[in-house]
Amino acid sequence: MKYCFGVDIGGTTVKLGLFTEEGTLLDKWEIRTRRENFGEAILPDVADSLRKKREEKDIAISEIIGIGVGVPAPVSAEGIVRNTVNLGWGYKEVNKELKKLTELEVMTGNDANVAALGEMWLGAGKGQKNMIMVTLGTGVGGGIITDGRIMTGTNGAAAEIGHISVNDAEMEKCGCGKRGCLEQYASATGIKRLAAIRLSQDEEPSVLRGVQEPDAKAVFDALKKGDAVAEEIVEQFAAFLGYGLANIAVITDPALIVIGGGVSKAGDIMLPYIKKYFLEKAFFANQDTGFAIACLDNDAGICGAAKLMIDNQKTEM
Repeated sequence: MKYCFGVDIGGTTVKLGLFTEEGTLLDKWEIRTRRENFGEAILPDVADSLRKKREEKDIAISEIIGIGVGVPAPVSAEGIVRNTVNLGWGYKEVNKELKKLTELEVMTGNDANVAALGEMWLGAGKGQKNMIMVTLGTGVGGGIITDGRIMTGTNGAAAEIGHISVNDAEMEKCGCGKRGCLEQYASATGIKRLAAIRLSQDEEPSVLRGVQEPDAKAVFDALKKGDAVAEEIVEQFAAFLGYGLANIAVITDPALIVIGGGVSKAGDIMLPYIKKYFLEKAFFANQDTGFAIACLDNDAGICGAAKLMIDNQKTEM
């Protein structure tokens, strides 16, 4: 039997998983992300943790096809990262450095792209070869899968869905420095912002008025109770997101769009709203595109990272 490691490096923790080549998750665990001194300890910590797990399971190096890694930054095809806001890294040759530390082959990808691959392989997109995944968290990320493979682009920055321009009238700047990005309306912080704006416009009764600084969860909880103001906020959120996804779909022609990230925990209640606005703008060939909520939760990254390595190994055979 052959094995593979999947590693998802985040700003707070590193998630790790041991998989069979066929996709069975045998074990998963976490270690702390030590970002001190420009994150110099992160890869050595990963290597040490993987070595201990290999010894614990009595698995020889020759039985492991390699390590797949997801990182929160654009990544080149050679596994080179030029900057990471959340890890402290500047220029980093991840594949080369981790291979030297572990004596194993390494493949690295952007974390959102890798999560999309994980959902395609073992999650909500299982059985699909062409899909979009959009992650709605503090920001908006995403991944595009075409013919079963991640779309990465020249700089490893493809599918930065959160920075599609959706509002030319916006005056406030996005974190990227531009104005009117999807992230300003469809992220958790964006929904909180939409709620604050709507509640400031009049005194229409709403359960949200009893919540201090209502966040995305509060908005969707109020929607589930039939709150009219909450529904207006969700309609706004869904319009920005649905229109943005329609623009992506006309280029990528997906069979399925998977919604993940913290905001997706609201569940299926959000899907009809998003799909309604998607269909308003969607090209006729994309009218049958399916929608689903991501189901791997925090395991999407390690699953996709493992799949990235497995696919690379099969390509080289």
